[in-house]
Amino acid sequence: MMSILGKLPASARNGGNPKTPKSNKAVVVLDTNHFTEFANASPCGHRLIARMSERNADFFTCIIAAEESLQGWLAFIRRHTPGTAQLQAYARLQSCIEALNKFTILPFDSDAADIFHNLQTQRIRVGTMDLKITSICIAHDALLLSRNLVDFERIPGLRVENWLD
Repeated sequence: MMSILGKLPASARNGGNPKTPKSNKAVVVLDTNHFTEFANASPCGHRLIARMSERNADFFTCIIAAEESLQGWLAFIRRHTPGTAQLQAYARLQSCIEALNKFTILPFDSDAADIFHNLQTQRIRVGTMDLKITSICIAHDALLLSRNLVDFERIPGLRVENWLD
């Protein structure tokens, strides 16, 4: 499984240029919903993993998907009474963090921010977080995997597919 996950060049991991490596493999980014299914090893997640292994691509997630996933589990923890009522919630948070560690997480960098601001000026009716994910994908010339085709297909220059349904 690890062989299909993309890695940034060492210079990018150490604060250098975060561009994805140039290779003959496609760059594919998992949106929050695809990452969640992967992390939870759900039936959809198993189908996703099988499809990932068949594709000649490097797979990433992005910092926005990581933010959304972590915020969701942290909110879930806060909704429970401190102590034993939080055990399952903390286990799910830990599982999420462990799944994130299997991926290289693409940053929201200055290139993505420039694309984000340009897309904002086009007044595309898409949420801010989705627009940030889009910007990261466009900056890396990546295919986005998302269930949210309705919104993402509105964005010019973005390639998006749903591998879950």
